[in-house]
Formats: sequence, structure tokens, C-alpha cells
Amino acid sequence: MKINGQSYRSIWLNENGWSVHIFDQRSLPWDLKIVELKTMDDAAIAIHEMWTRGAPLLAMTGAYGLALALREDTSDANLARAYDTLLATRPTAVNLKWALDKIRDEAAQYQGEARMKAAYALAVKLCDDDIATNAAIGAHGLPLIEAAHKRAGKTVNILTHCNAGWLATVDYGTATSPIYRAHDAGIPVHVWVDETRPRNQGASLTAFELAEHGVPHTVIADNTGGLLMMRGQVDLCIVGADRVTRNGDVCNKIGTYLKALAAHDNNVPFYVALPLSTFDPHLENGAAIPIEERSPSEVTHIEGLDKDGKIARIQLTRSPAANPGFDITPARLVSGYITENGLFSTAQLLT
Repeated sequence: MKINGQSYRSIWLNENGWSVHIFDQRSLPWDLKIVELKTMDDAAIAIHEMWTRGAPLLAMTGAYGLALALREDTSDANLARAYDTLLATRPTAVNLKWALDKIRDEAAQYQGEARMKAAYALAVKLCDDDIATNAAIGAHGLPLIEAAHKRAGKTVNILTHCNAGWLATVDYGTATSPIYRAHDAGIPVHVWVDETRPRNQGASLTAFELAEHGVPHTVIADNTGGLLMMRGQVDLCIVGADRVTRNGDVCNKIGTYLKALAAHDNNVPFYVALPLSTFDPHLENGAAIPIEERSPSEVTHIEGLDKDGKIARIQLTRSPAANPGFDITPARLVSGYITENGLFSTAQLLT
């Protein structure tokens, strides 16, 4: 995708062939800040403190984090230590563990410098595969938007929650991939962008992406979607996922469940776009997913531009705050799952 007309991936190797570049997403949309990860600890901090986020991109950052660790020390002990450190950074999204397992298992077949080179080679491949996966998700999701346009005969209004765009993956995004493809195909689309409190990934990241690509969109408060659906102003919802369990329950950014309930009550199709690496066959249902409890300060404080055009942080309340990062949408509320292998119902996904 492009920023100011320049093509970017959301994570890429430096010209030196070993350090890794990412965007510090905390500064978007106000400041385009690129940071360099030089060590495994850099990657762990970037994941934990949400310099980078989104389930697929966490996986790629973790993959490169293991490669960076092996650049310093290729021993079995260091591989195990780095794996455990990176795995503990974000407990909810299953993609991180998926990528770490792949790098660890590949690296374990080698010793010395060959181990490091194998880790880097696989990390590069995983990133390339992620791009192909997300492009395929777009291709399989496009017919849903085409059908909505045919039914309505007007602009297709799509509601999304949080950021499941290219900033959450290596490129294209998951939930946004069908939207970009539809827009590029000339289908008139408009996106309702949930602000996604408390970290405002919708307002700061999804809106930024859509604006850079020229996709019409409107940022809305998180509690607005239900009214828009009731008024017939939403044709379909497309969201991403951090983990989907064996029975089809969907773990995604807090607030997703409420959108699914509103969609179900108003007969609005509710789709989940995900790479199959987000599917966790080891957990029976959503109740088994560990829900990350994040800092209350994310709720009690907020950042934005002050009157002088500088990024400022202000306090919203003196009261205590709770901050679970994710919720669970039961499979019964999901119209379908858009994957790189096609569009599936719950029953099809489980087979």
C-alpha cells in the first residue's frame, strides 16, 4: 500500500540485511515515524508496547525477533529464551505463537550461523506469504461487496472495527483487503470507521489508511454503529480477528461483540476476515481464550494534537478504570469467515 504516494510494507529488512524496520504506530496519523529493531528485546518491546500491532503483524515481528536473537547467540538455550520472551508479550492473538513455532522448529534443524540464516530466510518467506494470503482474502471477500452493490444499486456502506488493515499485516490487511479491491474495481464503497476506544486504532490507523488510498470513509464513535444499522445505513460489517476457536467463536478488539449483536438484530451480514493462521483448533470455544488486561491509563488518558499542532496527552478522569483488550463474538452471530482459501460458514470452517 502507499503513504504519500510511496509504496510500503508494514515491516521490512534494512539494507544491511539483518535489522528490521517498522512504523511506530503510536505516532500515527500525526507523525510517520519509522523505527529500527536491532535486537530481540527491541522486537519484544515493540510488540508489548504496541509500536506495532495486529495479529498477523505481531507474528511477523515475532518471527524477525527470533532471527535477531539468533544473530547474537545461536545456542539452543538462547533460542528457547527468546521464544519464551516473545511469546509472553501479547497473550491473546494466536498468530504470534504460530510464527514463533515455525521459526523455532526450522531453526532447530541447524546449528551455528546456518541456524540464524534459516531463521531469517523463513521470516522473509512468512512475510511474503502474508501478502499473498491477504490478497487472496480480498479476492474472496470482493463478491460480498459486489453482491451488496447489486442489491442496493448504490454506494455500499461497510462498517469495520479497530484496525484490520495493511498496518495490521504486512500488506493489504484482512478486513480492509476486500474493501481496497472493491474500491480499485470501481465499486462505490463508503466505510464507517469505529474510533475503537481506548487506543483509537480505527480513528488513527484505519482512517489514515483509507484516506491514503482514497477510500471514502467516516469516523464514528464506537456506540454509533447500532443506530446506523437500525436506520439501514450499513450494508455489511467486516472485522478482523485475533483468534478463532474450534467452534467458530471470534476473539477480536473489545467492542466487536456489540457490533455483532446489533448486526444480528438488524439483519446486517457480519463477516470475519482472517488468515487461517488465526484459527486455533486447540481451543474448544471463546471462553478458553486468555483476554489481555491492558493498562488502565489507556482508558483514563488520551492523546491528540493540541492547539499548537503538537502531540499532547491529557487525562480524562480521576476514577479507576478497567481495560480488557478483547471480547468474544459467538459463532452464532457470524455470517461467514473470509479466508485465503475462500468464504466459509461456521460449519464449513470447522471441517
